[in-house]
Amino acid sequence: MYVSNGLKWVALLCGLLVMPAWGQAIPVESFAKHGEISGIAMSPSGKHVAMAVPTADGLETQLQVVPLDGSGKVQVLRFGLQQHVATPIWTDDEQIVVSRAKMEPLHARPYSYGELIASDINGKTQETLFAYVKDDGVRSGRRKDQGFAAVDFILDGEPGNVLVDFTCWPGVCGEESPTVVYKVDTRTGTRKEIERSSKPASFYYDRAGKPRLRITRDARDEPVLHYRPTPGADWQPVPAAMAGYMMYGLSFDTDNNTAYALVSDKREPAQLFRIDFATGSRNLLIGRDDAAVSRLLYAGYDGVPFGVIFDSDKPSIRYVDNGSEWAKLHAGMLKAFPGQMVSIIDFSRDNRKVLFSTWSDRHPGSYYVLDRDAGKVQLISEVRPWIKPEQMAPMRPFEFKSRDGLKLFGFYSAKAGASGPQPLIVMAHGGPYGPYDSWTFDDDVQFLTSRGYAVLQVNFRGSGGRGEAFEQLGYREWGGKMMDDIADGVRWAIDNKLADPERICTYGASFGGYAALMNPIRYPELYKCAIGYVGVYDLQVMHKEGDINDSKSGRRYLDRVLGNDPATLAANSPARNVDKIKIPVMLVQGRLDQRVPMDQFNALENAFKKQGTPVETLVVGGEGHGFYKPENRAELYRRMEAFLAKHLGK
Repeated sequence: MYVSNGLKWVALLCGLLVMPAWGQAIPVESFAKHGEISGIAMSPSGKHVAMAVPTADGLETQLQVVPLDGSGKVQVLRFGLQQHVATPIWTDDEQIVVSRAKMEPLHARPYSYGELIASDINGKTQETLFAYVKDDGVRSGRRKDQGFAAVDFILDGEPGNVLVDFTCWPGVCGEESPTVVYKVDTRTGTRKEIERSSKPASFYYDRAGKPRLRITRDARDEPVLHYRPTPGADWQPVPAAMAGYMMYGLSFDTDNNTAYALVSDKREPAQLFRIDFATGSRNLLIGRDDAAVSRLLYAGYDGVPFGVIFDSDKPSIRYVDNGSEWAKLHAGMLKAFPGQMVSIIDFSRDNRKVLFSTWSDRHPGSYYVLDRDAGKVQLISEVRPWIKPEQMAPMRPFEFKSRDGLKLFGFYSAKAGASGPQPLIVMAHGGPYGPYDSWTFDDDVQFLTSRGYAVLQVNFRGSGGRGEAFEQLGYREWGGKMMDDIADGVRWAIDNKLADPERICTYGASFGGYAALMNPIRYPELYKCAIGYVGVYDLQVMHKEGDINDSKSGRRYLDRVLGNDPATLAANSPARNVDKIKIPVMLVQGRLDQRVPMDQFNALENAFKKQGTPVETLVVGGEGHGFYKPENRAELYRRMEAFLAKHLGK
């Protein structure tokens, strides 16, 4: 698992120059297995890294603490039988906080459910910081925290102390649940309230840990911004001169007045600004009209942004100052890993060691530590060492215009060297609002291309990565313009001789499952088969069943994005239009799905049965919104492979 090699840059380059080798089909298990690391962080001293590592059976995620100099053994920390941990955070040189987590199948990684646990690096002293611990009949649980906790800020001047954002569960405190910020000693678990909001809020802090920006939502779910012009000031509304609509990603410079943030004034793509808090003025540093900044690059352990990444189309990096120390370092790292992106993850306190990852459309990722003084890098681990990048397919970013003139981005993937029209799988992403496809390693894409199919992904209106105004273009357009955009992307591929018009199928999960069935209803001439995976098939059922409907805000959201006119909902529901589906269909579902429950699957399957149309199905118990267990993921791929071969041919 752990590899400790002091490699020089030239050695790394030699290992990357491998010629493509397309042999027999890659086993489905290679795409079904989870990565060996789901989270990583470096200690402030630069002596250790902490990694969230799933066990082989996937039933538990443990924390491994690795000494970077190779001395001593790797410490394996457990936080409960069959428990998952995520987001390791160092609060001092030998103190770590983790979030207890649950697995998110479609992402195949653990996500926090709001419990925080602290430990020393030896695992001898563990402290539950936030959790709801039930009484066991003999003794009462120490913690009775009925809410979600997350580490917001590390107080470097007070080793071991952090600021924790805690929001009460709506089921306990109501939908206007208060958010409280606590100062917490991660060694003892003691806490002190330092800030409170009467409703759910997000906070950003200056370098002293003083809350300076607060974001809440009004009755229409619109952002409400307040700030403190100076550390001792009262909360005031953020003036339009600072941010007209939204501000996030805030970090302060050493003067505790100059700040850097991503800002959107009129729901346009967020851009990077330098802001003077005392005067409320700002200067634009980097931005695009057609794409939002997706990630910020920070200049060292407590530095401000030195660059940004855009990734809704072709991934690109722009630096605030090309001549800065960190821009030069990052540019050099990119040159050392040609064809890959470099993400800086963490720094030692003295900035002499840098934890970073490399990844690409063909490479799931590797983690390294750069020792700037020695001029060497140390390989920590490959995320999925069994994946051979030279066997994977490249993703080609493309751009086209929709029928109504809207600029759209997408990705076309096919085996390296493939030429001419290919059998095509049209794969819409989930969400649909917020998520988007980007240039990265994707199991589904690589599995499908390994079987000889090209894959088309379209970031239709409503997708994230391009500002909220672009997302809102997709409101109430599930069966309308969003489907038009996907079909326009298919026609782009046909017109550009990339797709065989007689061999096209559609596949997707969640909203993508909806699109996989709805697009053939709208455009029957394009498709030969469809695979829906944990998809939404009846919009009226979506208003009644599933966890989105559980809250008032969720119900408001559904009204905004779907509408509530029964006739329109029925017209845009695959389950109400099965008579228009004339192609072979495969449906896949997890019985425990709470986001898109079995009601959706049943509505469509029963409609097909009533019509007398047979469909292939794969329903798996113990799985939710997407399959997590590798054996179930592998079975899904085997079933897909057989279905596609039958209806598209090899």
